[in-house]
Formats: sequence, C-alpha cells, structure tokens
Amino acid sequence: MHITISLSAQTLTLDVDGAGQRRYSVSTAAVGADERNGSNGTPRGEHLVRARIGEGLPAGAVFRGRRFTGEILTPEQAAAEPERDWILSRILWLGGLEAGKNQGGDVDSFRRFIYIHGTPDHEPMGQPASLGCIRMRNADVIDLFDRVPLGCAVSITE
Repeated sequence: MHITISLSAQTLTLDVDGAGQRRYSVSTAAVGADERNGSNGTPRGEHLVRARIGEGLPAGAVFRGRRFTGEILTPEQAAAEPERDWILSRILWLGGLEAGKNQGGDVDSFRRFIYIHGTPDHEPMGQPASLGCIRMRNADVIDLFDRVPLGCAVSITE
C-alpha cells in the first residue's frame, strides 16, 4: 500500500497492491512546496504515516492539538471563524524519512505537524489553499483513514 500526493495535480492516490487505486482531490499549501519550519509549505519527499487519530469519531469532529474537542463543526462555527485552519474528522500525521530533507533539524515534517486531515466541505479542493497540510473532504479522509495502516508509505511529489 502506498499513498502518492501530487502537488501539481492536487490529488492523493492510494495504490493498493493488486487491488487498484483510489484517487481523491486535495488541497496542499497555498505557498507551494517547502520543507522548512515556519514556511507553511507542503514538504516533498518520502514520508510515512506515524500516527492515526480520530478513529470512530463522527464526520466534522473538531480537533485542537490533535485532541477531539467534543464539537462537531457547524456552518455557524465555520462562518464565525472563516480564517481558521479547521482540522476535522481524522488525522494522518506524517513523518519524513529523508534526513536533512524532511526529517530532522529545521525540516522535520513530524515536528512541523504535517497532516492529512479533513476540512470544512465548503473549502476548495483541487487547488492550493492550506498552511502546509494536505486537506481533504471529510468523507474522503474518513474513507482513506479506514484503508490506511500505521506506517503506510507516503510520497509527496511536485
């Protein structure tokens, strides 16, 4: 099993050996690719899923600091905080595998809190808009989460 995220196509493809592929529309960093801490860019290269958070929670579950707040996002909440980078439904927390590129020092994807996560359904997909993470529709991130094990390989490409 392998995930490939294409920054240019704004897609996430799950390739399951012998079982075909699933493709999802995503939204990566508005500023483009960048591995550096504080850049708000999406890091490139080889990663793996280091943590899976949110199993069994309802769609729209709100997270702060990787913890479920007990809230389910409502349209009123989303309208009240339009600039908030909502983290919803599920989190697949990525860790880089390439020392000096996306692991360690000022380029560590795990310490930068780079996730694949849900976002409000009114947010655009198929175009860069995030603060570095890979955003997905809530139904899509739940579907992906249910298919992907801890340690799943993830490649982020131009």
